[in-house]
Amino acid sequence: MWSWGAGMSLRGRLQQMGASMVLLLVLVVVFAFQCINDVYLRSVVEERLALTSAWLLQGWLWQLLTFQFLHLSLWHLICNGLALWFFGRFVEHAIGWRRFLLAYFGCGVVGGLLQGTLMVLFPRHFAPFVFGASAGVSGIFAIFVRLLPEAEVRLNFILPVRAELLLWVTAGISLFFTVVPSARGGDLAHAAHLGGILAGLTFVRLGWHRDFVPLPGAGLLARWKRRRAAARPARTLVRHRGESGTGWTRASLEDDSDASATDFISREVDPILDKISQHGIHSLTPRERQILERARAKMEQRTRDR
Repeated sequence: MWSWGAGMSLRGRLQQMGASMVLLLVLVVVFAFQCINDVYLRSVVEERLALTSAWLLQGWLWQLLTFQFLHLSLWHLICNGLALWFFGRFVEHAIGWRRFLLAYFGCGVVGGLLQGTLMVLFPRHFAPFVFGASAGVSGIFAIFVRLLPEAEVRLNFILPVRAELLLWVTAGISLFFTVVPSARGGDLAHAAHLGGILAGLTFVRLGWHRDFVPLPGAGLLARWKRRRAAARPARTLVRHRGESGTGWTRASLEDDSDASATDFISREVDPILDKISQHGIHSLTPRERQILERARAKMEQRTRDR
C-alpha cells in the first residue's frame, strides 16, 4: 500500500511507487494516446517514433528509444505489462531503480539495434516497422533468471515452468526465427527479443547489477558532480551569542535565504529522496525531516509569489 504525505513532492511520490510501476503507467498512457490518435488526431507521430529503417538511413536515432513506448494492440500491452509487473518489481528491488532503468532501456536499445540493422540489411524478410517494450522486458526477464535461477513461473498462469528453462526456450525460439525469418514465426520481433536477452545476460555477467560495481560513464558523472560542487559558493560563517559566549558557526539552513528554491532542492533534498527510495522514509534523521519541511515551505512560498 502506498502512503503519500501531503507535503511530499511529485518526485518523492514517483520514487515511492517504484520505477517499474511508473514505467507501466507511462506505457498505458502512451497506448491510450495511440488509440486517440488513430481515431481523432490521425497524426504521423507514430511513424516517427516507431522503429523503422529510417533510424539508420536518415539518422533518426531516437527511434531506438521511443519504439519501446509503443504497442500494436491491447493484448501486446497486457503481455508486456504483466511481465514488467512480475519480473520488473523484483529486479528493481534487487538492483535499485537507477540500475533497473539503465538495464531496461539499455536492453531495449540493444534489441532495437539488432532488429533495426536486420531491417535495413534484409528488408524483404523483416517487418518495416517495430514497436513494443518486449526487448527491454526480455532483458529484465534474463536478469531476473540470473538473480533467481531456481524460480518457478506459471506459463499462462497454469503450467509451472522453471524460469531458467523458460529463458533458454525463449532465447532458442528467438535465435531460430532471427536466423530463419519465416512468416510462420508470427508478428514478433524475434531479433529484438534476442538482443534484449543477450544484453540482460551481459548486464549481470559484467556485474552491473551490484551497486559497488561502477557503471559505464560513472567516472565522468562523478567528475562533473565534483566540478559542480566546487562551483557552488561556500556557506558563510555567522557570529552568534549563546549561553557559552560569542562564537562562529556555519550559517543554518534558515540563514541561507539567498539560495533559490531550485538550488536548495537539488543540493539538499535530492539526496534525501534517494535515501528514501533505497532505505524507506523511516531511515530519515530529524535534521533530514526538517530539510524536507523547509523544502515544502520554499515550494509553497514560490507558488504564492507567482
